[in-house]
This record gives sequence, C-alpha cells and structure tokens, in this order.
Amino acid sequence: MNVLIKSATIIDAKSNHHNTTQDILIEKGIISKIAKNIKNTNNYKEITLENLHVSQGWFDSSVCFGEPGFEDRETIENGLKTAGKSGFTSVALQANTLPVIDTNASISFLKAKAQNNAVNLYPIGALTIKSEGVDLAELFDMKNAGAVAFSDYKKPIKNPNLLKIALQYASNFEGLVCSYPQENKIAGNGVMNEHITSTGLGLKGNPNLAEALQIARDLYILEYTGGKLHIPTISTLEAVNLIREAKQKKLNVTCSVAIHNLCLTDNELSDFETKYKVLPPLRTQQDVNALLEGLKDGTIDMVTSDHNPQTIENKKMEFDYASYGTIGLESAFGALQTVVTTKKAIQLLTNGKQTFNVNTHIITEGEKADLALFSPTYTYNFSTENIISKSKNSIFINHKLKGKAYGVIANKKIVLQ
Repeated sequence: MNVLIKSATIIDAKSNHHNTTQDILIEKGIISKIAKNIKNTNNYKEITLENLHVSQGWFDSSVCFGEPGFEDRETIENGLKTAGKSGFTSVALQANTLPVIDTNASISFLKAKAQNNAVNLYPIGALTIKSEGVDLAELFDMKNAGAVAFSDYKKPIKNPNLLKIALQYASNFEGLVCSYPQENKIAGNGVMNEHITSTGLGLKGNPNLAEALQIARDLYILEYTGGKLHIPTISTLEAVNLIREAKQKKLNVTCSVAIHNLCLTDNELSDFETKYKVLPPLRTQQDVNALLEGLKDGTIDMVTSDHNPQTIENKKMEFDYASYGTIGLESAFGALQTVVTTKKAIQLLTNGKQTFNVNTHIITEGEKADLALFSPTYTYNFSTENIISKSKNSIFINHKLKGKAYGVIANKKIVLQ
C-alpha cells in the first residue's frame, strides 16, 4: 500500500512533528517521508480532506460485536469496518457472545475471523467459565492464544475470594483482571440512577453506593494480593475519589469511563426513551463534573465508547424491560470533543494501549503507519445516517457533536468514510 497524505496537521505529542502541518508519504505500510511539500513523483493515491488532522490510531478498551451467537446485532467483519471508519485501529472485544469466549480455541476463532483487517482485534477472555461467576476460566491458555485481559462483561464478581484468586493467579503471567463495579444486592432492580429524576419518573433507582461499595472491596483485595486490576466504566464521584486514593497508594489499578457518562445526565430520561438505558446508568451533573476532573488529573486512565449493539426488539419496549447498552464507535470522537479539547481527546483515545498491551506507533519516518484521520472542527447533528453498525441503538441520535473521523490507515490498508 502506497499513499500520499497532503496537508495534514499531526497531533502526536511523542512525535517531532507534533502540531505541524505536513505531507506524509507512506510506502508499503511504512511512513517513508514527512515534509512540508512532497511531490507525488510515483503517482501514488493522494488523500486530501478538509481540515485534515492525523494522530496515532485510536484504541477502544470495551467493544461488543455479537459474533458468535448474536450476529443479528453485529458481525466481526462489519464491526471492524465500523471501528475503522470511526478512527479506531485497535479494539478490545468483550466475551459476551454465545458461546462465551472462555477457552483458547474461542480466542483463536476471534483472531482468525479478524485477520487481514485494517483494525486490530484484541480479544478479552471471560474471567469465569461461561461468565457465570463460579469457576475461573482457562486464563493462562487464553493469554497464550492472544487474550489481552479477562472480564465477565457487565457482570460483577460476587465472590470476593474468586477475585482474590484471579489476581494472584494472573499476576504470574502479567494478566489483566477486569472487575465490573457494581454490588448487585445494592443495585437491586434499579434501571436508572437513583436520584430526583428516578423518583419523579417512578422508576427504580441504582444508587452510587452500589458502585462505590464494589470498588472499595476490590481495591482492598488488590492491596492484599498485588496484580493488575482494571475497573471499567466508572460513573460516580465516589468511584473517582476511591481510585484516586488507591493510585496515591501506588496500587496497580487502572480505570475507564464510557464517553456517554461524560456527556449526558439522568435528566435525559424524562420521556422514558430507552436509548438512554445504559449500564452503569447516566448519573447527575455532580458525578459528570467529578469524572471530568478525574480525566484532568489522570485518575481516570482512558475513555471507551462501551459499544454495545442491541436489536430494535431489545430496545423498543417498556423502559423496565428494555436491554441496557448503546453503540458508540461512530459517535465517540464527536461526543468526546463536546467536553474536552482535541489534544485531550486524542490522548484519552490512545491512552489505553499500554494497559492492554497494544502496540504504539509514533508518527515519524521509518515507523509503521497506524493513523487515525479526522477533522476536529466539523459540527453536526448525529443521526441514523451517521451509523455504520448493523444495530442503530445510539444514545447520541439527535445530539450535536463536534469533530468527525474520516477513517484510518493501518496494516497496509486504507479505510475511509
């Protein structure tokens, strides 16, 4: 693959070309030249786009596709195409399929299905067999097959001893254990945030306490065992404070936040619209402010789209019975830029690579081309026409976004909208 990118502003703090506008020549998938004006003497394909910016390819630490078992929601092929057109060159895929991804054979299946794509797929293996929370799955075997972490997606680890053993065992091979932050007995049948809005709507509430209690427990266990713990998609002020304190103690803990929890509050649910039914639920403005502060001071390590396709049958029903989840790849950059600067957005979209052992490629001559292409200033109302996913359950439909991904150049392939 040979291509010449014309007049692109480079956003890469680790590159000598950071914040400069350059031409980028890519030959056989390698950046061969970066200069102010490169002549296209070999008649390569040229990419010229309005207000073009490039950064290192983005990474999403929590993506669901459905295949195998739920191909009606999304397939691996279309999911990776969606990720590429949304600026992501790497995604970590959750194990919530049918059957659950809990063996080395199932990890190998995912890797084989994703071969020869611009976007790299990094499987997350189930932490427990069938994600039932009873017995540990084949963690070491899955790690050897290519699993980058272990998680029972959106299912809390009820048994504290199981988490203790998982952290101790996985530390032998640098395994990353993920623990979903919710104490189910406290969350009960809550379908939205417990606050004034839930009372007014007559819907059962899921309190901040459910998240805080589980995180406090998990951090105590981590302090006892050592190992590497990742807490995905935190949503509360209390969670930020607990993790900030744990990091001050030098515990090996990382965490993420879903982009929609940074942009929206529980006030959105006033008309019972099920597109806003997500887990963890949308919280209050006070929680949002705490999450943004956590991003600013480094308490929160990364953002995720928490992309979770659901069919219309799962969403178009009474609020109590509708499925949790929203797709988020297509809207990730545009939504994130409504609350942080472009520079911060790019940092947050690439930060998770180190935690999940994803290769980083600096934008410099001689390095492999692994690039996101985007315009940071393009504003638009997000609609179903902007959705590439098979499922259309986006929380951001009819919301104004700022910034648009053009696509990616990675693995000797070009994927553009």
